[in-house]
Amino acid sequence: MKEFFLAVGLLGIGSSVLAWDGYDYEAGQYVEIETGNLVRSGNDIEVYDYGDGQYHNVEIQDITRYGNTVEVEVYDYDTGEYRTFEMDGK
Repeated sequence: MKEFFLAVGLLGIGSSVLAWDGYDYEAGQYVEIETGNLVRSGNDIEVYDYGDGQYHNVEIQDITRYGNTVEVEVYDYDTGEYRTFEMDGK
């Protein structure tokens, strides 16, 4: 029985260490929120932008779930622009 709970616990840990993939439809670029970023309104996080191949520091403005996707609105400190990412709903 211990082995069962250990296996379930490890599966839970494994899924929480994965990056969160999404897409910025306005810019036409994929983005990734890496492990360790707490995605909550008001938090500053780091996002990898596949369009320019760089990390961007952003502030989470709003988070809205739509079925299997999550819309994350951010302010990008590096570009000075507001962006909206459509993230996989996990």
